[in-house]
Amino acid sequence: MKLRVILSAGALAFAAVATNPVFAQMNMDHAKMDMAAAPGMTEGEVRKIDRDAGKITIKHGDIKHMDMPPMTMVFVVKDKALLDKAAVGARILFMAANENGQMTVTDIQPAK
Repeated sequence: MKLRVILSAGALAFAAVATNPVFAQMNMDHAKMDMAAAPGMTEGEVRKIDRDAGKITIKHGDIKHMDMPPMTMVFVVKDKALLDKAAVGARILFMAANENGQMTVTDIQPAK
């Protein structure tokens, strides 16, 4: 009985970690990212803005040119002025790029 409880707890703990967006991002196959593919704007919803740190948390759909599945994640913005185009809860279109190993938002526009 104890072994079943231990195995069940272990499976539950692994499931919690494996579904965490940070874990998912760390375990993506970055070799599949086709940075030569034509990048496009991705739709998302702003969840949090940290103006001092120059970061934005976005719940987004597929970022096709980066082979990134839908998730909620924190991005650095290339220019803090981009944050003026966003508000928490707003739907946006954004451009993301891998700059020096860091996921960076390079453009933000309101979603139509």
